[in-house]
Amino acid sequence: MPVEDLNHVNINAPQPLLDRLRDFYVDIIGLREGPRPPVPIPGYWLYAGDKPVVHLMDAAAMPGHHPQPGARGHLDHIAFSCTDVAGMETRLLAAGVPFRRNDIREFGIVQLVVTDPAGLDVELNISD
Repeated sequence: MPVEDLNHVNINAPQPLLDRLRDFYVDIIGLREGPRPPVPIPGYWLYAGDKPVVHLMDAAAMPGHHPQPGARGHLDHIAFSCTDVAGMETRLLAAGVPFRRNDIREFGIVQLVVTDPAGLDVELNISD
């Protein structure tokens, strides 16, 4: 059975940071908060279309789990496919979110790279 797709990314953080992450991924990146199963750990599921692609969970409510702030091991970034380069740049500028732009002509894409409130880089790949 081959892998067909990435299902989701899970981020564990303390509740105040979790709320900032939710706001960042909804207000800045453009995901939407949606339904999640009745699990006993507080958190949020954030959707791209009909797919819950980012799961946020309260680290304090996870028994035996003690994430280290800013420690991401070998994980470098997560990436989303997006549309509307100008609209996304306008959104980032209006929100005061610093970003780096990479024009990759060979693949016909523009990458806008931002950093979320937990320190994880987020790459927005936009076909030009």
